[in-house]
Amino acid sequence: MNYETQFKNKVIGENDITLHCVDQIYGVFDEKKKSLFGQLKKYPEKLIIHCKDLRVFHFCLRYTKEEEVKRIVSGIIHHTQAPKLLKRLFLFSYATAAQNNIATDPKNHTVMFDTLKDWCWELERTKGNVKYKAVSVNEGYRISERLPAYFVVPIPLPEEDVQRFQGHGIPIWCWSCHNGSTLLKMSALPKEQDDGVLQIQKSFSDGIYKIIHRPPYEIVKTEDLSNNFISLQEIQTAYSKFKQLFLIDNSTEFWDTDIKWFSLLENSSWLDIIRRCLKKAIEIIECLEAQNMNILLLEENASDLCCLLSSLVQVMMDPHCRTKTGFQSLIQKEWIMGGHCFLDRCNHLRQSDKEEVPVFLLFLDCVWQLVHQHSPAFEFTETYLTVLSDSLYIPIFSTFFFNSPHQKDTNMGWESLYAQSKPLNLLTVWDWSVQFEPKAQTLLKNPLYVEKSKLDKGQRKGMRFKHQRQLSLPLTQSKSSPKRGFFREETDHLIKNLLGKRISKLINSSDELQDNFREFYDSWHSKPTDYHGLLLPHIEGPEIKVWAQRYLRWIPEAQILGGGRVATMSKLLEMMEEVQSLQEKIDERHHSQEALQAEAPCLLRNSARLSSLFPFALLQRHSSKPVLPTSGWKALGDEEDLAKREDEFVDLGDV
Repeated sequence: MNYETQFKNKVIGENDITLHCVDQIYGVFDEKKKSLFGQLKKYPEKLIIHCKDLRVFHFCLRYTKEEEVKRIVSGIIHHTQAPKLLKRLFLFSYATAAQNNIATDPKNHTVMFDTLKDWCWELERTKGNVKYKAVSVNEGYRISERLPAYFVVPIPLPEEDVQRFQGHGIPIWCWSCHNGSTLLKMSALPKEQDDGVLQIQKSFSDGIYKIIHRPPYEIVKTEDLSNNFISLQEIQTAYSKFKQLFLIDNSTEFWDTDIKWFSLLENSSWLDIIRRCLKKAIEIIECLEAQNMNILLLEENASDLCCLLSSLVQVMMDPHCRTKTGFQSLIQKEWIMGGHCFLDRCNHLRQSDKEEVPVFLLFLDCVWQLVHQHSPAFEFTETYLTVLSDSLYIPIFSTFFFNSPHQKDTNMGWESLYAQSKPLNLLTVWDWSVQFEPKAQTLLKNPLYVEKSKLDKGQRKGMRFKHQRQLSLPLTQSKSSPKRGFFREETDHLIKNLLGKRISKLINSSDELQDNFREFYDSWHSKPTDYHGLLLPHIEGPEIKVWAQRYLRWIPEAQILGGGRVATMSKLLEMMEEVQSLQEKIDERHHSQEALQAEAPCLLRNSARLSSLFPFALLQRHSSKPVLPTSGWKALGDEEDLAKREDEFVDLGDV
């Protein structure tokens, strides 16, 4: 039995590729691989498609008729590379077709933050309502199309100040700490050359600053992320190099790059960027927690790095954000309502490669580091994070397909274009029943999650899970033969070595930390972990690891049959099932809810037959590449029509 088949996506099949998921298209001409774009004078004998979820597909065209090849290749290039109009996205066609069939999951309790009540609830939950208020001044987006309809500002701030520069230069509330300190964000005022305008802006900024900075009662520290932190260009460049390590066309290429694995990994700087993000988040937490300061995150539009850092801080400080519902609500609040430009950053419209920056994926990778190091503190699993990253490119969900709430709300009213009598009902990604059956959804929930209600305070302080330092690289580079690759020589210790960052400039990175930061960092790590309190990651070089499940899942050579974390997890789940069964016999109860919880271990039984990257593993690389069928393409129209067709009806089609 193939256990991986139990975790099927109901929307996207194993060999389906949404057009939004296509990253690069290559053609093979006389055994040479070339990138394909625009109009071709010569057509390839083989087509290779690299996907944004790191799948690689090969299609043999050698035995296909020349006119068929021309139509197929031209159509794929056009629909994956040509700039699109928003209204032609498959999202709207699907919403129209499924208008009467869309049902929401009643168990989905994610707070959407699209009402004033939601913001008031969050203020009350965090005790921020003492100093801050939810406002509706932007209702109908009459002040700014960039801001959400509702948001939170300091109580003393006059509403007319919000309107003055269309929401720029206004401190917007993100979260309140238990000690009363607050995390704020602000978009910078527009850059002006006129001295008179600059003087007005300075006067305005000084007035705002006096509202939030009132020593000794209120002290604010500003973090200028646009000038003193990682740039979007750095993130884009690093990930472009990093992803190439996993877009492997064949086994030969895998082993050829084996020897250079660590140098290529280090040169990408992706793990270093993750470390810097986590370090900056800890610095902010130290100010909030230890120094009782307010932190103001400043960025040009407050919609990229502000989203990332404010979310990371809340995941580390607020245990509610480490539950599944809380994490989803956090993304809604900081990313969706925070105006992160998913449409541009994911390049869904193919209009600008320069705007495509994986900021949200960077956030998920940072969260994965926390999940990996402190698994019992999270209600969700790494599998949840992996499928969430995949959902960025599934064009039936509206969650990650707009630049702002205003853009979404405006386009939901396009009913006249589709002869509708009511606004479109767009799906949200948080309804996981759309993608997965109940049994598959059990893999999204962490069975080892330490629920607060089930663990008293005394027990929790006495517990500490040992951090898995044995999974990191040794302090000195191993003296392996240059003729034998890393994977070939260390297969029996693949996971132990593969996920670690080579010790180099990062091993002594902690020496550069400020004294108060270092004291705060060391003090926390010297104490037992409270899984429902503050949570800090280890950030020294070897502790930042590769998210193996996401990046290596499609590479058979990088997987271990019956090994890895899945083997350990399956044994723990079997023990939990035994304990639960005994408890049921003692209590003589068989509630349906308990029976459902007992199903989770069933997917992981017989771990000897599971891959180390379960449930996504591809255990075998087929030597014979599939021949692309041509019969189905005839329905797409004539050769000249295919490249001219509107995108709306083929946006989800298999390529």
